[in-house]
Amino acid sequence: MAEPVHLVVDRTACAGHGLCYATAPDLLEADDFGNPVVDAGPIPESQLEFAQRAATACPERALTFTSALPPSEEKTS
Repeated sequence: MAEPVHLVVDRTACAGHGLCYATAPDLLEADDFGNPVVDAGPIPESQLEFAQRAATACPERALTFTSALPPSEEKTS
């Protein structure tokens, strides 16, 4: 099984176009101001493709992916 992945929104870069939550409605929704809200949990494997599409659809590239592990606990090879 792959390491858990989270979707992160850069609120300073986001312009609230809504393309991300229109592309991946099961992962993102709009808040009262039209900004995307992401579930804090890891992205289910079945939704990874939709998450990638949402990140690609963002004109500001405000969506990124991160490991579930904090930087201090990341594996080093």
